[in-house]
Amino acid sequence: MNDYSERIRAAEDAVSAQFQKAEVIALTCSKRVLRAFQKNRVCARHFAPTEGYGYDDIGRDTLDRVFAEALQAEDALVRPQFANGTHAIFLALAGVLEPGDRILSVTGEPYDTLQTAIGMNGDLPNSLYRMGISVECIPLCGDAIDLDTVQKKISADPGIRMVYAQRSRGYSWRNAVSVSDLGRCFAAVKAIRNDIILFTDNCYGEFTEPDEPTAVGADLIAGSLIKNCGGGIAPTGGYIAGRKNLIEKISYRVTTPGSGREVGSYAGSYRPFYQGLFLAPHTVCQCMKSAVLFAELFESLGFASMPEPKAMRSDIIQSVRFDRKEELIAFCRAVQSASPIDSFVVPEPWEMPGYADPVIMAAGAFVQGATTELSADAPIREPYVAYMQGALTYEHAKIAAESICNALLACRKDSAK
Repeated sequence: MNDYSERIRAAEDAVSAQFQKAEVIALTCSKRVLRAFQKNRVCARHFAPTEGYGYDDIGRDTLDRVFAEALQAEDALVRPQFANGTHAIFLALAGVLEPGDRILSVTGEPYDTLQTAIGMNGDLPNSLYRMGISVECIPLCGDAIDLDTVQKKISADPGIRMVYAQRSRGYSWRNAVSVSDLGRCFAAVKAIRNDIILFTDNCYGEFTEPDEPTAVGADLIAGSLIKNCGGGIAPTGGYIAGRKNLIEKISYRVTTPGSGREVGSYAGSYRPFYQGLFLAPHTVCQCMKSAVLFAELFESLGFASMPEPKAMRSDIIQSVRFDRKEELIAFCRAVQSASPIDSFVVPEPWEMPGYADPVIMAAGAFVQGATTELSADAPIREPYVAYMQGALTYEHAKIAAESICNALLACRKDSAK
């Protein structure tokens, strides 16, 4: 095996300014999160489990308020019962839209699993399509939202009820959409029609910038707690945050009309959700620094990366492109072997529910699928791109980087034979 420690040190020196920027953002967001805890007088009794109907669940209700303030929103629903980010997003859309409404996606096609839930790539029961809700997608112009086309569509179609933006890239070779770009889009939409709901899929983006989309006009955001907001601690769950009147409507979809947020107990402790949110800005900073290191390191080895090492970032994902699927698979297997959990497992591409192509996933994580932990996944299709996330600690990222470099070198040598 080759010793890549000197190359890694050189990469760190090259991106030291980006590390400092990530630390400044973490401090800004940590102050906001701490104020939310203090303002809501969080104490040990808020961690206690509940049972039955869940009436007057002070831990649940206080958690909602803390998340709302941490995410710069009027209100929030934070629930362990949300299975993943797609589930939270689907409930938010289904909770505020009516039959006949249309969604205008301004960042191209949504992520694969959401396409299935909406009904874009199949006619499954209870999809938004089955509810009479349709979606139209406007491709991005490079990495930018096509504001002229968005305004024309809004002006011409009174049936558009929601503008939908996906902050992160999904399985696309592009940069994440920045909060400032989202703000410009939201202002352009509201200048024409003030009744449109502005929604942002915030997965992978929380605390990567000083402000959240709700600070620049988003009416609703949603995401997963086993991504950024869970801080590597939350074992499951998701959140929806935004305008109070919209959160109230969504609560009737989450439980039942009339009961809404007043019911729903949780027999486990709420502590991991509070603690995860408190740690989230720091954990996200570790992820951001790790992504910057990977970008610089892999570019030095001749692989294309997105974002580039010194680019502004609005999510925790680092994309790395390969010429051959064998390199992509070797890369993901190296990530798995560098993990603390299931390091002995060899990932294989498989037909994963909700995806159009076989997907390979490397995730030796304490929480299954948690993307603030070191992980990588990729659809097996051209261009061959791996999407890396996480690292609970930057030190783990450095250790993993060296073993990944060795695996890629070995793969190259095998192909040259």
